[in-house]
Amino acid sequence: MKFHTRKWVKPEDLNPNGTLFGGSLLKWIDEEAAIYAIIQLESQSVVTKLISEINFVSSARQGDIIELGLTATDFGRSSITLRCEVRNKITRKSILTIDRLVFVNLGADGLPAPHGKTEITYIRDRFQDGPAAS
Repeated sequence: MKFHTRKWVKPEDLNPNGTLFGGSLLKWIDEEAAIYAIIQLESQSVVTKLISEINFVSSARQGDIIELGLTATDFGRSSITLRCEVRNKITRKSILTIDRLVFVNLGADGLPAPHGKTEITYIRDRFQDGPAAS
């Protein structure tokens, strides 16, 4: 699993108990997962369909640096399924896991549309000759 994003837990991210508010964390995850799906499917018409059980393993406190990890686990005809883990950047202690986040590719009519992808790809591999020389 690759950890794509780091977040610094600030006072505005805390709940009344002084720990990271779950809603803030879920917003960060949904945004990062959507970006991941957009890049993988090479389509900006991607929406969140499902987020499975969310397992809060431990908490984060103000000043902690956390990182969000995502990986694609399945490619459907019009969907992509991801797995997520959030951990403390310094201690590597797991904070949260989500087994399934499903995103659906939409056509111009707003309905699910085939995306034609079957495996994880990286932007660097999409360019045969690398960047053009100037």
